[in-house]
Amino acid sequence: MKEQTGFERSLKRKKTIVIDEKTPLLILAGPIFFELFLNVLVNNIDTLMLSHYNEYAVGAVGNANNIMFMMNIFFNVIATATSVVVAQYLGAKKFHKMNMIYTLAFVVNLVFGVTLSGLFCLSNPLIMGFLNVSSEMRPYAMTYIYIVGGGGFLIAVYSVMLQILRCNGYPKIGMWITLAINVVNIGGNYLFLYGPLAYLDMGVAGVAISTVAARFIAVIAVFIFFYAAKIGKISFRLLRPFPKKLLFKMVKIGLPTAGENLTYNLYQTTMLSFINTMGNDSVNARTYCNTLIAFAAIFSNASAMATQIITGHLVGAGKSEEAYKRVFKTLQTSLPITIALASTNALICRYTLQLFTDNQNIIALGQMIMLVDIFVEIGRCLNMTFVCSLKAAGAYIFPLLMGLLCNWGLGLSTGYIVGVALGVGVAGIFVGTATDECIRGLIVMYYWYKKKWFGKSVVDKKETIDYD
Repeated sequence: MKEQTGFERSLKRKKTIVIDEKTPLLILAGPIFFELFLNVLVNNIDTLMLSHYNEYAVGAVGNANNIMFMMNIFFNVIATATSVVVAQYLGAKKFHKMNMIYTLAFVVNLVFGVTLSGLFCLSNPLIMGFLNVSSEMRPYAMTYIYIVGGGGFLIAVYSVMLQILRCNGYPKIGMWITLAINVVNIGGNYLFLYGPLAYLDMGVAGVAISTVAARFIAVIAVFIFFYAAKIGKISFRLLRPFPKKLLFKMVKIGLPTAGENLTYNLYQTTMLSFINTMGNDSVNARTYCNTLIAFAAIFSNASAMATQIITGHLVGAGKSEEAYKRVFKTLQTSLPITIALASTNALICRYTLQLFTDNQNIIALGQMIMLVDIFVEIGRCLNMTFVCSLKAAGAYIFPLLMGLLCNWGLGLSTGYIVGVALGVGVAGIFVGTATDECIRGLIVMYYWYKKKWFGKSVVDKKETIDYD
C-alpha cells in the first residue's frame, strides 16, 4: 500500500487548508502578510534603535543588508524551486517521492548555504570597495557582514522549510515563528545597545549577534513543527541513489528565478553605489525611506506569494484556465490597497521620518523619495503578482529576460541620467526604479493575459516520477 504523505494525513484530519480555485486569498495571504509585516517592523525597530546609537551605523547596516539580500537570492534557487515543485505535485496528487523532494531541498541548500556564507565573508573587503562605502561607515558594515553573513546558511535552511510548510497548507507557522524571533531580536538589540551588555560597546556587532541567534531559533522551530505535524520526513537514505534528475529539474526552475532576482539586486546595488557618492545624508535618507517603503509593499507581496501557491496547485491539477482568472482577481484587491498605502506613506513621511532623525536635509530628501515611490509600488505590485504566478506555472525564463532588459536598459540608465547627470540626486535614482518597475510590470501582465505560459507545467501527467 502506498505510504500516505503528511499532506494526505492532514487533509483527513481537516487541520490544514485545502488549496484549490475556491481557496479564499486572505486565508493564505493573511498569515503571510503578518509574517512580512513583523519582519518589516523589526527591521524598522533595528534602524530606530541604531539611529539613536550611531547614525553612521544606520547607513552601514543599510549597505550591508543590500549584500545580505543578494546572498538570500542565491539561497532562493532551491527554495523557489521547492515551492513550485511541491505545489504542483501536491496539486496533481502525486504524493510519492515527496519526502525525497524535501530531503534534497534541505541538503542542497544547507551545503550551498555554508559554502556561500564563507565566500561572502572572504570577499567582504572587495564588496566594500565596490559599493564605495564611506570610511566612517565601512567598519560597521564589514562587522555586520562577517557576523550575519557568516550565519547566512541559517536563512538557506529556513527558507526551504518554510516553503514546504506553506505549500502543505500551513501558512500561519511562519507568522508565529517570525513573531517569536522578532521578540528575541529586539530583546538582544536592547541588551547590547542600551541594556546590561551595553558596557561591552559592541554596537553593530551586538545587533548582528542578536540577528543570528534569532535565526537559529527559527530554524529549530520550523523543524519541530515539520515533524510534529507529520508533514513528512528528511532522511539521507532517501538520496541513495542520488536523484540527479530531480536536482536538475529543481535547478532548472530555480536558476532563472534566482537570475532574475540577482540581476535586480545587482542593478539596485549599482544604483546604491551612485547614492554613496552623493554623501552620507543621501545614504541615510535611502535607508530610512526603505524601512517605510516596505510597509507599502508587504500586502501586494503577500498576495503575490499566496497566489503563487494557489497557481502552482491549480496548474499541477491541470486547471490552467482557473489559474488565469485567479491571478487577475488577486490584482483587483492588491493594486488599490498598495496605491493607498504608498500614498499614505508619502503624505505622512515628514512626520514618520522624524522617528529616525532630526536632520532636516535627510527629511527633505526622504519626502522626494516617498513621492516617487508611489509609482515604484504600482509597478512593483504588477511585477510581483504576475511574475510569481508565471514561476508557479513553470514559465520561469520570460521574467528573467524582462528583468535583464528593463533593469539595466531602463532602470539604470534612467536613474543615472536623472539622478546623477541631471543632478536631481537620490530621488532621481528612484525615478529610474519607477521606470523599470512600471514598464516591466505591464509587459509581464500582457504575457500572462495572452496565455503564453499555457503548457509549461512542471508536472508531466504521464511521467512515473522515477528520478533515480
